[in-house]
Amino acid sequence: MTEALLKETPSQTAGPYVHIGLAPAVAGNPVREHEIWNVLASPDAPGEHIRLIGAVYDGNGDYVRDSFIEVWQANAQGEYESVYDPEQPFNSLGRTATSLDAGEWQIDTVKPGRARSRTGELMAPHINLTLFARGINIHLQTRIYFEDEAEANAECPILRRIESEERRRTLLARHEGSSNGKPLYRFDIRLQGPGETVFFDF
Repeated sequence: MTEALLKETPSQTAGPYVHIGLAPAVAGNPVREHEIWNVLASPDAPGEHIRLIGAVYDGNGDYVRDSFIEVWQANAQGEYESVYDPEQPFNSLGRTATSLDAGEWQIDTVKPGRARSRTGELMAPHINLTLFARGINIHLQTRIYFEDEAEANAECPILRRIESEERRRTLLARHEGSSNGKPLYRFDIRLQGPGETVFFDF
């Protein structure tokens, strides 16, 4: 008796079910009582409270309005919270999505402290970002650094591996004043073309 060989399942892009299950507010669905969403820090969380905004652009410079984003970051002391608990002042995990009308995403958090790499080197303050969107079979990973952390950025072992200064700039969030009394930073993601964001293969 010969064994039947199963064909490989075709790959699929991240469709509308990502938003239905993980970003219900964006999908127009009721929000659950405990939602992992875009506020990582409560008002009493230690550190500098900031707001991050941005958009996702395709190779033609058009908005990718159905993008879903997960972020993972250290707290203000440079330490990660390994357990998600909506009752604690800060959580390292957050989610957001581009709005279907304006095409922008938003995160309220604290500016992360300097965490150490796997080899023990001190990295610049950064936020890890994972992007899911139409046309992307495998999620993309990048990092958000801050333009006003020039000294730490110059010392960061990860940023130093990117030889081109122009390419490094694609990872820097720009300080753009304030929003609701918090420093406001903008980080736009470009999937292709001029100014394409640096993506990592972790």
